[in-house]
Amino acid sequence: TNLDTMIKQFLLPTLLLFFLHHPTPVQSRLPTERPITILNESSRRISIHWIHPETNELVLQSTPDILNAASQTLNSYVGHTFQVTELPAKKTGVCAGENEECRVNYFTVNENDDQIVFVKQGLEVEHSDSKAVADKSAVQLLEECKSEANKKILAASPTSVDDASGSGANLGPEESEQILEELTTCVQKGIAKEIEKANEEITFQSEVRKGMAGLLENYTCADETLNSTEAKSTVIWDGRKVGIIVDRPASKIHTIENFLTEAECQAVEERAKPLLHDATVADGSGGSHLSESRKAKQAGIKVDWDKEQEGDLIARLSRRVYDYVNHVLPFEIKENGQEDLMSIQYFGRGPDDDKPDRYMPHCDGDCNGLDFKPGNRMATIVMYCEVPKVGGATNFRNSGVHIKPKKYAATFFSYIDPVSMKMDDGFTEHSGCPVIEGEKKIVTQWVRLGVDNENPWDSFNTLGVKYSDADEQ
Repeated sequence: TNLDTMIKQFLLPTLLLFFLHHPTPVQSRLPTERPITILNESSRRISIHWIHPETNELVLQSTPDILNAASQTLNSYVGHTFQVTELPAKKTGVCAGENEECRVNYFTVNENDDQIVFVKQGLEVEHSDSKAVADKSAVQLLEECKSEANKKILAASPTSVDDASGSGANLGPEESEQILEELTTCVQKGIAKEIEKANEEITFQSEVRKGMAGLLENYTCADETLNSTEAKSTVIWDGRKVGIIVDRPASKIHTIENFLTEAECQAVEERAKPLLHDATVADGSGGSHLSESRKAKQAGIKVDWDKEQEGDLIARLSRRVYDYVNHVLPFEIKENGQEDLMSIQYFGRGPDDDKPDRYMPHCDGDCNGLDFKPGNRMATIVMYCEVPKVGGATNFRNSGVHIKPKKYAATFFSYIDPVSMKMDDGFTEHSGCPVIEGEKKIVTQWVRLGVDNENPWDSFNTLGVKYSDADEQ
């Protein structure tokens, strides 16, 4: 019918795209990594074996079996194939297959999310995933709306309807347009409900994640046996090894080995020595003040860009910072109007110090998920010149990322989505764990977008508002 044709050709493909891509929480993972859950509904004990793709060796994955009505989750990869094997009954010692043979079946991990394998009676395998659920949800929504549209057609033109589904062939233009509009409204309401449910789930998971991260903050910093979070992937940039730890649209966390040299560190320290003072934090009203949440010494260092061609070490280091930022983000950031390089030093005074040098959890820029405000920070590079014997890690608690400082390495993180221009929603909130023994000397560059010689960084207050605009408010 005309209504069926319209639904199949126009509405169904659109709904499938929505249900496949509407916001759902997805954990950070490798491109081909897929968790998969096996649910046993076969009334028999089963075992699960991974089939080695080259040798066909069967590698046991269950522990050692999965009882009826039980489940097991595996971390697997796209393309991996598994064998499901029926196990003999413990009482009889035989299986329920033909001639009492143990039955087998197979499934392969696909590219979709939320994969569940149901092992049914007779060892039949049903494979559900995000696409299958999306198909079902889209068809169900359309059937409900189609049913309502058919009722309207029958009521409007009962004599012209060819069958129970209704063709509406003799409906007038105004009636057809009205029914089509009502069908569209029905679909829109259904989509709105799905979005509302998804957003509620995301909000709930976000609150749980942040609450757990807060509870684990001190424990994570105190655990000296905790190694740096392993990178999801590695690349080479300018001859340096880069570890990609977090790679979300609005939040990226990288580590870069051998980012700066001993000579560059010495140049920064010499320039900073006469300028060191107690570090401050933003005070929430546009200014800054001393705080127990941040105990360190710092000194801003202006870069002599006029000496860059002469090989000035600090200018060379600063240029490398902007080169890397522009390698990751598509903004073509220039040095004009940017903040000074910041030399920051933390000193350990032993495990009995009740107020050690540290920096409590904070965001370098906005981390509220809202629109970027021009002239504000959107990326940071922390470079390590001296690392302490104990303590001093950088902890991104909401991302579950822990980075131990490594001499001459750097940690880069950005907190803006360059496509939507939305800010990070807390994944790059970080802290400097207490320095217990030794010294931690770092060089930090906060990178801004929308500054230049006419609108330098210090024309904005710590709320990201230009002083000139604030004076007018």
